[in-house]
Amino acid sequence: MAGSGRPILALALLAGLAGCAPAPTPQPRYMVGTPYELGGVWSYPREDFGLVQTGLASVIADPRAGRRTANGEIYDPAALTAAHRTLQLPAILRVTNLQTGLETEVRVNDRGPPDPGRVVGLSRRAAELLGLRPGQVAQVRIAVVTEPSRALAAGLPSEEAPRLAVATAPVGAVQREDLAPPPGAAQAGRLREARPLPMPASAGAVEGAAPTAPPARLPERVNRVPAQPGRLYVETATFGRRDLAQQQAARIGGFVEAIGPRGRQSFRVRIGPLASVAEADRALERTRRAGVSEARILVE
Repeated sequence: MAGSGRPILALALLAGLAGCAPAPTPQPRYMVGTPYELGGVWSYPREDFGLVQTGLASVIADPRAGRRTANGEIYDPAALTAAHRTLQLPAILRVTNLQTGLETEVRVNDRGPPDPGRVVGLSRRAAELLGLRPGQVAQVRIAVVTEPSRALAAGLPSEEAPRLAVATAPVGAVQREDLAPPPGAAQAGRLREARPLPMPASAGAVEGAAPTAPPARLPERVNRVPAQPGRLYVETATFGRRDLAQQQAARIGGFVEAIGPRGRQSFRVRIGPLASVAEADRALERTRRAGVSEARILVE
């Protein structure tokens, strides 16, 4: 029994050594994610390599370096990063301050901002380059930079179920269908003649050279473009029928605006123009309390 303590001591030493080992470095991953609630509003993430939006930007309120972002990266307020409610992560986003004309690219790697009236949250350094200080907001236009974002989607590991490639779906029988469509089915005939949709870059190999993924830490490059400050509106929804749009507009105190060519018009509901950010925030809150959860602030 005298020697029985040696295995226990050895195990204790091994455990101590294991406890001193450095923690594994978090590996970034590609993700879209599932619906979630933040700031009392539900968001529905989706993959979108052509997204362009206007709205209000804020500075990420949590300045702590070292925390994990939604896709497993390490947050650094000195890097050019951002948070968006619905974009795939990571993605490269071009952000233009419409009030100053300053423009830079950021890596979207987190969810947010918590305030549903803000279209994007910027790291401290990204905000500085665009002339935005903590506690302030700025009118911005954001646009996904397509090719680098596709390269990230194709090159990073993902824990989500693989998406079905459109090119693998059986289409021969449908494309060769030559029966006359029933009355009112002209649209179906046009669909049969349409070209197959391109395979998403993340669903498999693409022809030609693969685009180069951007570095994890983006370089600080700032462009200056003409400043284009606009007016603030709250936009709620777009309808295919004017009467439905008018019903919602009457309920929230908005107006109806027709868009599109005559005969194929749709009708969007807006409130504004609004004189200040505070007024826009109040209008957005009233609209959401009226049950219009998809309302957002935009700049035009």
